[in-house]
Amino acid sequence: MKRLMLALALATGPVMAFAAGPATVYDMTQELSNKLATEALAICHGMDRQGVVAVVDRGGNLVSLMRDDNVGPHNTQAAWRKAFTALSTKTPTKEFARKAQSSPDTVNLNTVNELLLLGGGVPVKYRGQVIGAIGLAGTGGGDSDDRCGADAIRNVLGESASQK
Repeated sequence: MKRLMLALALATGPVMAFAAGPATVYDMTQELSNKLATEALAICHGMDRQGVVAVVDRGGNLVSLMRDDNVGPHNTQAAWRKAFTALSTKTPTKEFARKAQSSPDTVNLNTVNELLLLGGGVPVKYRGQVIGAIGLAGTGGGDSDDRCGADAIRNVLGESASQK
């Protein structure tokens, strides 16, 4: 019986140790953040729009902020809050806002200080992990804000990275 227990312990020991090991974690780098922000504004410019783009890392920290000339100052804060909301909820803010408004249990989420329930925030996913988010404001509405952010992620990371 002791030999059986010892054999089981030895056989399962490495598996247990492996499961307790550190996780592989991907992060938003400065380089990636700048590429996303630059690409998002380029897409907006292609639509004859101007705006502000903010990119946050997995902790909600601002990594990049780019602002076109003559964009209202409130849009800088809005872009960061949209990115923060998308990161925090792991959901595009346009979709999250619709869900929040449709339920009496969640409609008051707009009272949480940092959340902004407007379209324009998109989580950045890489290999199944949310590594940050991008937020845009001032481009003329949530639809164009959303499009510039989502297209930038797709162009920089590829379709497969943003879907996993």
